[in-house]
Parts: sequence; structure tokens; C-alpha cells
Amino acid sequence: MSVFDPYKQVLQRVEPVGLAGRVRGVRGLTVTVSDFAVGIGAACRIDRVADPVEARVIGFAGERTVVMPLGAAEGICRGDRVELVRAAETVGVGPDLLGRVIDGRGRPIDGAGRLRVESQGVLRPAPLDPMRRPAIDEPLPVGVRAIDAMLTVGRGQRMGVFSGPGVGKSLLLGMIARHAAADVTVIALIGERGREVREFLDKHLGAEGRRRAVVVVSTGDEPPLLRVQAAAAATCVAEYFRDRGRNVLLLMDSLTRLAMAQRQIGLVAGEPPATRGYPPSVFALLPELLERAGRTAGGSITGFYTVLVEGDESADPIAEAVRAATDGHVHLSAELAQRGHWPAIDVLRSVSRAMGDVVDPGHATAAEELRRLIALREETADLLRIGAYKPGGDAEVDRAVAAMPRIRELLTQRPEERAEFGETVRALKALHAQAMAAPAANPARVGPGVSDGE
Repeated sequence: MSVFDPYKQVLQRVEPVGLAGRVRGVRGLTVTVSDFAVGIGAACRIDRVADPVEARVIGFAGERTVVMPLGAAEGICRGDRVELVRAAETVGVGPDLLGRVIDGRGRPIDGAGRLRVESQGVLRPAPLDPMRRPAIDEPLPVGVRAIDAMLTVGRGQRMGVFSGPGVGKSLLLGMIARHAAADVTVIALIGERGREVREFLDKHLGAEGRRRAVVVVSTGDEPPLLRVQAAAAATCVAEYFRDRGRNVLLLMDSLTRLAMAQRQIGLVAGEPPATRGYPPSVFALLPELLERAGRTAGGSITGFYTVLVEGDESADPIAEAVRAATDGHVHLSAELAQRGHWPAIDVLRSVSRAMGDVVDPGHATAAEELRRLIALREETADLLRIGAYKPGGDAEVDRAVAAMPRIRELLTQRPEERAEFGETVRALKALHAQAMAAPAANPARVGPGVSDGE
């Protein structure tokens, strides 16, 4: 180590002061500033007549710097002073964040008093060295039988949760937040309606979940910069606890609204729309954010990221980008929700790519065989419904029909019920053994108008 290394580290942490420019114009959501040579992402303050407003540097237009206010642009005048506050975006972190609700800037919004922070975390740190990431080889029980049994998640894994509106996404996230075997839970509510924030905290998360959780909120009526910053702030808070040896669960709802916010920023900054109206910065932001989850030598961040989908998922570029960047996905089915099947997880359309590395061979085999039986049952659903299938025609189909009520019982669960991982695995293996040993279905039970648990 050189004798100059400590001084180099000090210089890297030095914040420039006294840099200021003047407002030269306002266009839509952006403000152009002259004589303001600062970098992208720098935090600044516009000293308007009424009261100062915070802003962030998002680009450049010729010799001028383009900034976006974090509040309303009303009252900003030509010639107003713009002063640099910080060269890089940061958020306050510390152990006192547990049990609190903060906004995208790290300010408490729960009315529980002043928040003490230990240090400032950088919102966009350098990427982790991939060679220093340990393998995912340990399961993270989430307390939801359908996931623990059929889509087992590993510590440090990233899962997408794909759901249409009203299918139980918030219900599932609340169950995972309350029941998962994590040391700390960080929840990011991005672009939510204001009334849904309190509903999620009180109804889905509950007092038990809030005690070990940090909730970061940016509602849909806030500026797009704050919505993007809230996602980065939640990940930064998760990294703080991970670096202190904790196993962190990060729940982010939703990446779709985050992408929409980044689209607004990119378009006003002058980016061309590339894919279905989304500029390139959206598809750069998603993997950058998702790659920050994972395992390190000391702790882990296991991420669940929701994606709102409607209609044809293959035509949704955000869904495709998230599917490619995550280690698996949970698909919530509107059809299952309509049948009263909760949580409405379609295990045939869902996958955990790390499951084979975190469960024993017996667990993996049982899950694979039950998935095959579910698929067989689905393939013959129409024939069974109209009475065109005759029992005894195919022993495997008969076995699938006979096992289906018990499979549905395993995969459904009341929201307040916590499923222990060991019990779930034992129930899965026992069900598999019974299904494989069962004789053909009783002809008296299968026919027109007879339910087999559907």
C-alpha cells in the first residue's frame, strides 16, 4: 500500500462546495441551468422565491445542464440560483430504520418522530464482483406452501412475481413479508395509490411484519425521479443490512411502475423511444437494480419483484426484460383467483431456477412428479367437464384426477396461516408417495357434473 492511499481515499469522499448556476428556462418537467458543471445524478437545490425545491441532474443540452425538480415547478423564475448539494445521491441508513416508513429521500413519513441514521448509503454503488458471489445453496423458507413446495427459493435468489390487477399480488407479498425466514424485510412500494399504502401496512403486513421491516414509499402522484429514487433507496437499505451479516428479504412493488417513471425521465431528457415507447435507459436500469440483490460472503438479499401484466405477456417488454434478468418467476392466475384458489399461484407457469441447488433429491422429484400430474389433469380438463373421458382409459390420467383434490389442498393457504418449511416438505413427499401408489380413479367419482376439486 502506498503512503498516499489514505489521502486518495479522502479525496474520493470530498464533496465539492460552492458550485452554482442560474435557471435559464423551464420545459415541461425539466429546468435548464447555465454555468453549472456537475455530473449526472448530482443533487441540487433551486432557490425559487417561495421556497427552495430539490432537483437532480438528468442530462445536458448543449452548454446547459438539465435538472428535474423533485417537486412542483411552479414559482421557478429565470435567473433563480441553482446550487449543488451533493455530487452523488445518498440516503441515510442505520439500525433505527427497522419498523419505520420512509420516502424516497429517506425521510420518515410514519409520524413516529425523528429518524437517527448511522451513515449515508450511496444509491448507485459500484457493481459487486461476480467472482466474489457465493453460490446459492441454501433455501429461504417463505412460509407459503405453494412456493416452498413447488418453487423453493434460495437465499440470494431474485424472483419476479407476474400478476394482473386484482389477482392477489399484495396478499401474496404480505404473506411472504410476515412469514419468510429472513432477518430483515425491506419493502418498496413504488407508484402505489395513496390509499393502498396504508391498506398494505395495516391489512397485509400487520404489526408483526412491520417490527422487522423497513418500508420505502413513493406514491404515484410524486415526481418520477422520486419513484426511481425510492427503488434505489430500498435496495441501498437492504445492502446496509446485508453488509452487516443479515439475510435480507427485499420486496419491490412494482417494477412496471418503476419502468414507467424512468420512461418519463428518459423521454424528457431527450432519449428516443426504443421498444414500445420505452427509452434505452429503462432497460439499463432494470438489470442494474436487480443485480444488486444476491449473496455475499457475509449476508444475502433475496428479492421478489412484481410486474403488472395484462393480455399477451410476450408483447410486454418490461415483463420479458425482468423474466430474463431474474432467477425464476411466480405467475399469479386470474382464473385460479376466480375459483377461490389462494394464493393464486399457477405452478405450471412458474419456475425457480435455483430450486435444484437448494432442495434434496426427494423434494425435487416429488415436486416434479406432482407438476406432471397437474399438467395431465389440465390437459384433460375439458374432456372431464363434458364427460368425454372414461375412467380406466389411462392410468396416469386417473392417478392425476384422483390426486388433484389433495394437491389443491397443499397449494392453497389462508393469508394468516404460516406454513413451516419442514412440514411442507413432509406433506409434499407424503402426497407424492400416495399419488404414485394410488390405483386408478374410482369411476363413480368421475363423470359429468362430478367435481374432483376444481
